[in-house]
Amino acid sequence: MGQKTHLILNSSELGAGTRGASLGPVAIQVAARELGSDFFGHKKITRIIDRNHLLDQPTTFPFSKRIDGIVDVATDIVEQVSKVIESKEFPLVLAADHSSAAFTIGGIKKAHPNKKLGVIWIDAHGDLHSPYTTPSGNIHGMPLAIALGLDNLEMKRNELDEKSYSYWENLKQLAGASPLFQPESLVFIGVRDTEKEEEYLMDKHGIRNVKVEEVRQKGVDQIVVETAAYLSACDIIYVSFDVDSMDPDLTSYGTGTPVKNGLTIEEARSLLVQFTQDTKIVCLEVVEVNPCLDNKKNKMAEIAFDLIQSVADSLSKK
Repeated sequence: MGQKTHLILNSSELGAGTRGASLGPVAIQVAARELGSDFFGHKKITRIIDRNHLLDQPTTFPFSKRIDGIVDVATDIVEQVSKVIESKEFPLVLAADHSSAAFTIGGIKKAHPNKKLGVIWIDAHGDLHSPYTTPSGNIHGMPLAIALGLDNLEMKRNELDEKSYSYWENLKQLAGASPLFQPESLVFIGVRDTEKEEEYLMDKHGIRNVKVEEVRQKGVDQIVVETAAYLSACDIIYVSFDVDSMDPDLTSYGTGTPVKNGLTIEEARSLLVQFTQDTKIVCLEVVEVNPCLDNKKNKMAEIAFDLIQSVADSLSKK
């Protein structure tokens, strides 16, 4: 019969450093309509209430920009993701910026508090910064630090005021516990643009990073097999897919932080489709489409929709 997908659309871009990611989920819908697809017309859809009006106001948190609004968005994401999972549906999350992922993980853990969670992170970036280490203050560079409960004080460069500290601790505890999963249950795929603070944590915890070159050398099929083996102790798995994991010269520059030498579209598709065939996969998220930055009209959204449709088709056959 297959698994029923439930779309969760999150247009919050409070965590991003450039503007326009809030239009990403809508741009994906536009791409579907341009193709004459009724994909969004016959799926259950839950929309997260954004607080993007805060972008019109100055932020008072230089090392965790707009964290006050993000706490509200995060609470909603945790609740909605957990509800979808508890209803025995598969949450397919389309989010603006990648900060969303921390709270999607929180929702998964709220629904499955006693299960060991694994995370497959397909991205150009490590997203392991905290307010103590961030060079930008943008929270879309911090979702894994939130979910893993890693402040990385050994590499501290910033001092937090009391209010910032309180909000940060609140974010880490939103799903009722911290950490939500362990570094040994994390696999990076395509990560190739990191700072020394993130590299310190990757080395310290031995985080597995499957580089693009390894994908090419071994082939997607083998990477999927090895990833499943690496996460074999996990009961459930979440896949987070940032479109900047793909090579912008092969796709487009319609994302906030494009990095060259990424995955091809077909490599990305094959990874996502094969991963979602695994019965342990309980949620998949697609993030960081930004049509305002697209040098090929709405190309990145079109590619994202094509990948999302492939995933949904794969899920329907599980």
